[in-house]
Amino acid sequence: MKELLSTVTTKGQVTIPVEIRRLLGVVAHEKIAFILEGDQVRLARKGSVVAHTAGMLKNTQPPLTAEELREAAERAIAEDVVERMEE
Repeated sequence: MKELLSTVTTKGQVTIPVEIRRLLGVVAHEKIAFILEGDQVRLARKGSVVAHTAGMLKNTQPPLTAEELREAAERAIAEDVVERMEE
């Protein structure tokens, strides 16, 4: 068993050693689960699917203009209002 050490900061933060980050495939902004098992703690990556799949698919459509975004937002708000009124 290999032991890697890290120091707890005054804010309670710990840097996960690069070897462990690589092993888990952890990237910035992902969540890490601390799983308590008796007197030990196990780490598990809880990254979002979005973080792992971002950029995998080619964007085949041009970006929306500011006007198109505004219109889409207005439609979504109007649909939400209608749904709430029907409840």
